[in-house]
Amino acid sequence: MKITVNGKEEQLDATLSIAAYLEKKGVQGNAVVERNFVIVKRGTYSEVELQDGDQLEVVQMMAGG
Repeated sequence: MKITVNGKEEQLDATLSIAAYLEKKGVQGNAVVERNFVIVKRGTYSEVELQDGDQLEVVQMMAGG
């Protein structure tokens, strides 16, 4: 299945939840995910399964100065 993440196409071998996808990519902390132009509530990441053609924007806050 193909999805687009932050403007780049990716091929997934299996259906994953948003939480499983983030874990697989090593994204930790308070990432904000937009799926098909709708922000996904963080508490539902493990329930929302990615579908072929989904467009994700993943933003992770970082401390700095």
